Amino acid sequence: MAATTLDHVGIAGRDLAPLAARYEALGFTLSPFAQHRAPGADGVVRPIGTGNRCAMLERGYLELIAVVDPALPSNTLDRFLARYEGLHIVAFGVEDADAELARLRGLGIPIPGIAWLERPVDTPEGTRTARFARLPLPDAPEGRVQLIRHLTPELLWQPQLLKHANEAVSLDETILAVADPGEVAGRFGRLIGSEPVAVPGGFTLPLAGGALRVLDAAAAEAALPGLSVPCLPFIAGIVIGTADGGAAAGRIAGAHGRRVEGGFLVPGAQAGGAALLFR
Repeated sequence: MAATTLDHVGIAGRDLAPLAARYEALGFTLSPFAQHRAPGADGVVRPIGTGNRCAMLERGYLELIAVVDPALPSNTLDRFLARYEGLHIVAFGVEDADAELARLRGLGIPIPGIAWLERPVDTPEGTRTARFARLPLPDAPEGRVQLIRHLTPELLWQPQLLKHANEAVSLDETILAVADPGEVAGRFGRLIGSEPVAVPGGFTLPLAGGALRVLDAAAAEAALPGLSVPCLPFIAGIVIGTADGGAAAGRIAGAHGRRVEGGFLVPGAQAGGAALLFR
């Protein structure tokens, strides 16, 4: 039992509309707007204060998320945004949430239980409800770190949402900049069931689909040239697999990024605080 994929990352902004417009300009097809819903203490499902639009890839996806109703609970997003705008969510896919809960508790990781979440999804047949079973890691200093099982994956990975002008096809890596790569890699390794592999400046945690790279600040800056690290820990950027080696992304992003070894890099300042390396 362990996580199988790098399921998605969440890029948080204070205003969803301009964040979504930026990603559409970078060549991503985005899902329609949806506001999250969650059960309260009484078990009744109600809207919460966050909403999203997503760039669904053949493997994994990017979630663009913001507080859309400040009067409702933000599920800690407002606290993350007080640090910086950018990547604040890393989710790893699992096949059995109950089994993972038992595994994590057996390792002494204090997971309070399964957190249920849902949101409306537009489909050609009408509006449906996408549902998720999440195992959030409490008080992770890196951000909202969680294991997730999609209960209705067919509602998210709709064929018309998987074609992107920038030829993006997969979420390949998330890169963390941290003060102590060994400690963080060990902690994440226990969470996702992956043995850390040493790389220059830190560790890689491989999964069947995708990987997590945990690096010191200098190594993160080398992996993402031009990176500015505002604080530690910092979810610095992502590597996106493309069908054409980043060629379309380079044409579309143009002056907003630059060619680097292995692909085309869009710096965080041009992508809502998240460095994007298309390769």
